[in-house]
Amino acid sequence: MKPEYRLHYAPDNASLVIRLVLEELGQPYETLLVDRRAQAQNSPAYRALNPNGLIPVLETRDGALFETAAILLWLSERHGAMAPQPGSTDRAAFLKWLVFTSNTLHADLRMLFYPEKYIGPEQTHKAQLQTVLRQRLHQHLTNLDQAAAARPAWLGAPQPSVLDYYLACQIRWMALYPAQADKSWFTLAHYPSLQRLCAALEHRPAVAVSREAEGLGATPFTSPAYANPPEGSAT
Repeated sequence: MKPEYRLHYAPDNASLVIRLVLEELGQPYETLLVDRRAQAQNSPAYRALNPNGLIPVLETRDGALFETAAILLWLSERHGAMAPQPGSTDRAAFLKWLVFTSNTLHADLRMLFYPEKYIGPEQTHKAQLQTVLRQRLHQHLTNLDQAAAARPAWLGAPQPSVLDYYLACQIRWMALYPAQADKSWFTLAHYPSLQRLCAALEHRPAVAVSREAEGLGATPFTSPAYANPPEGSAT
């Protein structure tokens, strides 16, 4: 029987978040590699699924979904798990931090990783932007760490949420990307509640399956190494 889901992915891209959640939900799925070296994300076939040419895309019986947060929210509602459901008193707090993680944290990461897409190749402006972004990211993580310190049921709880996996992957990328840049600005231990969250996830069966599939190493969140095979980079 054909699996309900088809995940278009590249190793260590945002598709990793979706893979982890599908594994945590116990949902069967197929994977289709988007070869970024060949610019497959810009092919007509892929653009027909996601006109923005970004990864991931999740094909479902309801159609193709894109945007990481939208996929996570849809999956959590479809399966009634990994997030406070509509009507829950925790729903509002969960939604504000999920949207913050997507629209603010992830957006700033993309600018840090790919500044030339936003301001062009001029190196002085690039260095200035990266300095500002690192300061912003530190504040974002501090705010999230404070939220996790309260141990809400949807952030750093024993049963992980979609937000936990989204944050853990972004923390992983901060430690690794851009590949040639100075990353001394980021130290996970400065955010103890987020560090606890990441360490707990590394023991989950869903993480074991996903790190094997994408070659992420034994500690993909607390002490990450580059994906092997290395097709793609975090987006």
